[in-house]
Amino acid sequence: MTAQRLNSISLKRKRLVANQIILWRHGQTDWNVANKFQGHTDIPLNEVGEFQASHAAPLIAAMNPTAIIASDLRRAQSTAHALVKLTGLEVTTDARLRETNCGNWEGLTGEEIRKVDLENLKEWSLGGDNPAGGIGERRSEVGARGFAAISDFLQGKDNQRLVVATHGGTSRAIIGTYLDLPIPYWSRIGGLSNAQWSILDYSPKGWLLVEHNAGSIPEPVYGEESGAVIPDSVR
Repeated sequence: MTAQRLNSISLKRKRLVANQIILWRHGQTDWNVANKFQGHTDIPLNEVGEFQASHAAPLIAAMNPTAIIASDLRRAQSTAHALVKLTGLEVTTDARLRETNCGNWEGLTGEEIRKVDLENLKEWSLGGDNPAGGIGERRSEVGARGFAAISDFLQGKDNQRLVVATHGGTSRAIIGTYLDLPIPYWSRIGGLSNAQWSILDYSPKGWLLVEHNAGSIPEPVYGEESGAVIPDSVR
């Protein structure tokens, strides 16, 4: 992208009326590509993921963010620090921005889970609020903690453009919570590709989803935990 185009984005984003939230999914990991449920397992970015973060960071920097908060997991921290290098902003770490605790599903592929826990996975994949992996978190719990993390940071602040470096599943739960959607409808929000972002703007109508899975031409969403296409066996 040319410097002229970046400057154009910057000028359009410079004036804020109210707070804005940029939900930025971390770059790619090897487990994403293998369709393994990561959850709280601390998997680093792979080489592609490092490139994705460094490629996306200048576009987000051109939006003139005012602050960065991030999940404490390495894949989100590495993604956030690609933006730090360009903006000089500090990262506030908040474990409430972690991915869903996927319980017994963590480390398993979608195919492996369907062999041992098909009904639970089917209910969860279709928007249910059952605990992920039998002993993990419910969607409602993920949405509540993510919402609380962002709300606590924005408390008493105006005209913020807050970048939230987080995870695909957590981003969808946060969006669903901010838009006051019934939990079964959260699964209708398309997934986020690695290192792509969604933007929530506050307006007189409340919070609006003004951009989703933005950042480049469409890219595949890796990982069912983050909204990848559900296999026919689950439909």
